[in-house]
Amino acid sequence: MKAVRHLLALVALALAATTASAQFVKGNEAVKVMPDGSKKVETPPLIGTRAAPCAAAAGCHPGPWHMVETTAGLRECTEPFARPTTCRESTYGNQKLSRLWIAKKGATWLWCQYPDMSGKCVDMNARPPLNLPVSAVQ
Repeated sequence: MKAVRHLLALVALALAATTASAQFVKGNEAVKVMPDGSKKVETPPLIGTRAAPCAAAAGCHPGPWHMVETTAGLRECTEPFARPTTCRESTYGNQKLSRLWIAKKGATWLWCQYPDMSGKCVDMNARPPLNLPVSAVQ
């Protein structure tokens, strides 16, 4: 019985460590570590967006949060372009929300369901219905 409790404790610790380490998208080519140790981060280019963005603090965002890696770290944004007013500090690991992860592979920007590009990812610039992202509560 004591061994079972120890095993359960180890499993709980392993799960906690996995959650804490998912603060980035594995394989995201938008984040480059430079020789001096600094990071160079790209965000998706703004493409023909005319409407005023929904500010992160305004409460007008109806869809999933876009998890974008920026120079300020991982941010939750109302759009994938990470404009300053559209982002807030990440609550990943503390609050369960519908999320999409923004990543880059080659020249292609992707919406990913989880922070791992080996899962379900779609090209942000593909024509519908091929660009319909699949979010997940996480």
